[in-house]
Amino acid sequence: MTPDLTIVIPTKDRPELLRRAVATARQQTGGPTVEVVVVDDASDEAVSLPRDAYQRVLRLDRPAGGAGARNAGTAEARGRFVAYLDDDDELYPHFASASLLAHERSRLPGPVGVLSGLEAVDPEGVVLETKRPRASPRGGWYSLEDPLPGRSFHAKQTLVVETAVLRDVGGWDAGFRSRVHTELFLRLNRVCSLDAIDTTTYRLLVHPGPRVSKDPELRQRSFAQLLERHADAFAARPRGSARLHLDHAEQSWRDGRRAAALRATGTALRRAPETTARELVGRARHRRREGG
Repeated sequence: MTPDLTIVIPTKDRPELLRRAVATARQQTGGPTVEVVVVDDASDEAVSLPRDAYQRVLRLDRPAGGAGARNAGTAEARGRFVAYLDDDDELYPHFASASLLAHERSRLPGPVGVLSGLEAVDPEGVVLETKRPRASPRGGWYSLEDPLPGRSFHAKQTLVVETAVLRDVGGWDAGFRSRVHTELFLRLNRVCSLDAIDTTTYRLLVHPGPRVSKDPELRQRSFAQLLERHADAFAARPRGSARLHLDHAEQSWRDGRRAAALRATGTALRRAPETTARELVGRARHRRREGG
C-alpha cells in the first residue's frame, strides 16, 4: 500500500536519540499510512534499524548536511505528503492525522502545506515554550509577512506538504547549513499556501548537545547568505526584513558578536524606521518583565 505520508529523519551519530524519534514517527494514530525514511548522514557507526515495508534506512557515504540529507530522503519518499523530523525531537501520535485533516479542510488556494503547534521542552520533558504557527496564503514571503498576535513564524519544523510540491521548488538548499527552514519557506510560500492549526504535534528538545544552529560563526555566514539569496524578498517586505534583522541582532549580541548586532540593528532602522523603533521599545519592555 502506498503510504499517505513519508516522515524523513536525517541523523548523524546520535543513535539513542534517533531510536526515540523513530518510535514517535512510527506510533502515528488516526488512520493515515506512514512510512519512515531515516537518512544516515555518514555516521561513524552505520545506523541499524529493522527494515519493513514502512521503515528503511538510507546511508550516505559522504556527509551531506541537514539540507542534503533531507533532500536524499525526499527523493526516496513514496508518500503523497512528506514531513521532516530532527533526530533529537519527537512527534505526538496525532501529528499525521491532524495535519492531513487540516490539509483536506483548508480553504486557502492550493497547493497547501500545513503547519501545527510546536513545544520546546527540556531534557526532563518540561515545556519551556509553545509556538502556534502563522498561516500565509500562496504568494507570500513566509517569515517576512506582518506578525499576528499569538502566532509565530518559528514552527516550521511541523511542515507537512505534498512531496511533488516540495520537489518542484527544488527541495532544500544544500548550500545552507543554518537558516535552512527560513530559506526554504521563502521559496515555498511563493507557490504554496501555508495553513496553520493550533494543535500541538511536535516536541523540540532543548539540550546542551551539538546543534548546527548553535554555531555563532555559521549563523553569521548563513544570515549573509540568506540576504543575498533572497534580496528580492527582503526588498519587498521592509517591515518583515527589519524584524528579521532585529532577531539576528539579538542572537548576535547573545553570541558576543557585538559589531554584527549593531550592524543588523542599523539595517533594520534604515529599512523600516517606525517599525524598528516600536519593536525595540516592545522588546525592551519584554526583557524588563522577564527580568533580563
